[in-house]
Amino acid sequence: MEQYIDGFVFPILRVYLEEYKKVAEKVAEIWKEYGAIAYFEFVGDDLFLEGTRSFVKTVDAKEDEEIVFGWVVFPSKEIRETANKKVPADPRMASLVSPLTHPEKLIFDASRMVYGGFKPLVQSNE
Repeated sequence: MEQYIDGFVFPILRVYLEEYKKVAEKVAEIWKEYGAIAYFEFVGDDLFLEGTRSFVKTVDAKEDEEIVFGWVVFPSKEIRETANKKVPADPRMASLVSPLTHPEKLIFDASRMVYGGFKPLVQSNE
């Protein structure tokens, strides 16, 4: 069975990073309840390489924003598709995400997120 991942990159205001982290830790557990075998989110540290387009430019990050890069690993595309239907419908998600997307205090703006599902090309983990 081939693994499948969902990958994402988005900016977040630096002042909200810790608040976001607390929510993301709970969200990770929900994804795993629905079949994910791993969940990762990292904060940008070294984001520029001459001759390439940076994540900063891709998501139009501002001076006061951090870049979050993450991925969710699934045992198969089928399990990923089932999870992608069930996770948003889980009532815990609404209560976790709504404070992040409130217009008066917008912490997470999905319209600035880059996202995609990926099948394996090369896997070297041994």
